[in-house]
Amino acid sequence: MFKRIPGTKDILPEETSSWQTVEAAARRIFAFYNYQEIRTPIIEEASLFNRTLGSTTEIVQKQMFLIHNQQDTYALRPEATASIVRSYLENNLEKTSGFTKLYYIGPMFRLERPQKGRLRQFHHIGAEAIGSGQASLDIEIISLAEQLLKNFGITGYKIKINSLGCLKDKQALSAALKKSLPEKLTRLCADCQLRAKHNVLRILDCKNQDCQKIVKTLNLESAHLCPDCLGHFQEVKCGLSDLGILFQVDPQLVRGLDYYNRTVFEITHSDLGSQNALGAGGRYNNLVRDLGGPELGAIGFAFGVERLLLVPNTLNQNSAKKLVYLITLGEAAKSAGIKILNQLRSAEISADMDYLNKSLKGAMRAANDAGATFVLILGDDELKMNTVSVKDMASGAQRQVAIQNLTEELK
Repeated sequence: MFKRIPGTKDILPEETSSWQTVEAAARRIFAFYNYQEIRTPIIEEASLFNRTLGSTTEIVQKQMFLIHNQQDTYALRPEATASIVRSYLENNLEKTSGFTKLYYIGPMFRLERPQKGRLRQFHHIGAEAIGSGQASLDIEIISLAEQLLKNFGITGYKIKINSLGCLKDKQALSAALKKSLPEKLTRLCADCQLRAKHNVLRILDCKNQDCQKIVKTLNLESAHLCPDCLGHFQEVKCGLSDLGILFQVDPQLVRGLDYYNRTVFEITHSDLGSQNALGAGGRYNNLVRDLGGPELGAIGFAFGVERLLLVPNTLNQNSAKKLVYLITLGEAAKSAGIKILNQLRSAEISADMDYLNKSLKGAMRAANDAGATFVLILGDDELKMNTVSVKDMASGAQRQVAIQNLTEELK
């Protein structure tokens, strides 16, 4: 018997209602903010991610699903931003649309050790705004992320923000780290000792607790920021405060991808344990240019859907559907019941019936297992009176309703 690949998950029918609810809520909120959906392929040239994410990042070095043929190397997308910027340029959106606000929902793939909240195939809900470097757009993106969480019914999250500054600022921060770390190098994990040689900023993103303790002793603040980047970050903080959005400045927050600059942010939840990030994002003002386009500001974020569904929320309460379950007794009733079922569905009432010729008791049990709100019973007696017996499964009350009034009564 075949089994699913480790790190993947079957999303069964009893779970998909929650997925559909969060996706529908996301689409509704994105529409309020005037973001349009984009769908890119799940497979791209591997070099796209090597170039954009950084050759020394954990994703590129260890986590990409690679597909080799005789001439080319492809990768299952580990994240969506690079794919979207590729699509933005390939389809000339910078010329036809200019400033563009996009959102996406779909699967991503990373070859890593499966654990709670971390799968090899996982799903992102995210947004990208390309074409502006204004701090007001940073404020919108972070407020959009929080608005999504509110509409998902999630509370108890924390928003952490930081500024990496421009390219020169990141170089200054790297130089400061290289100057302050040598005497602490032997206490860092093996990965961070390599990062110190190749990309020292990655040390700030290490999840090893001992490395995190060492980083906190470095007293990193905003000294590396130039006046422009410092002013931009101050505007972002003031704007978030004006909107009543609570946040914490975290100087150690850098995010794990090389394309980030200026504003970065992460949203965490304590119920997720060590993998506590619900979502994250930030600015990538150089990425469009690095992929052959003009120099354009851009910012985005993504939530992990599996992680959203792991924390306390109201999704399950809101996603319960109201199902009407029809039980027919006898061949004449079955023929009439098919017409009633079609009538209900045409009126946008969720309806099903017993297709296994069970006894009344067995069919009632099946209706209960299906989570039916109402059960309709149609037999010879009901047919003679042109009625249906309607049973409220919550209260147990049962009454007769004329067939011609059934749809209106159920609505």
